[in-house]
Amino acid sequence: MKKILTIVVLAVALFATAVNAQEQTAPKKVYNEEINPLEQIDQAIAQAQTEGKYVICQVGGNWCPWCLRFADFITNDSTINAVIEQNFVFIHVNYHPRKAGEVGKALMKRLNNAGRFGFPVLVVLDEQGNIIHIQDSGYLEEDQSYNAKKVLTFFQQWTPKAVRGE
Repeated sequence: MKKILTIVVLAVALFATAVNAQEQTAPKKVYNEEINPLEQIDQAIAQAQTEGKYVICQVGGNWCPWCLRFADFITNDSTINAVIEQNFVFIHVNYHPRKAGEVGKALMKRLNNAGRFGFPVLVVLDEQGNIIHIQDSGYLEEDQSYNAKKVLTFFQQWTPKAVRGE
């Protein structure tokens, strides 16, 4: 009986350690599930107009490990982060394909059914809110992360100056 109790205690301790380690390494949740994504996009467009920037919508959700991984990746790369800060209003647009509802359907209609590329998907809007590019993030992946050169190139190619040829 003592052996069984010892095994159970060790198993519980190992499980608790594994859960704690996973919580410490899990990327921060970045999607606000309480706001209306259509209004969020409208606000970002208004901000982009006043700042002379484009909008990038990273569509996905806290349910999506690759979405959180991408958010963490671009935040931690200072070169990529600087390009984003200088050229874009970057927003995390919450969408769950299994829980879309009417707002989710309207969101996908507005974003030209961007979810067809999987998640996260990056939608570039000009300062008027027109879709100028939809990026399948799978092309930016490398192993279990993202390729810094590909990600940086994507952002550089869709800056307002690059699109306008300045």
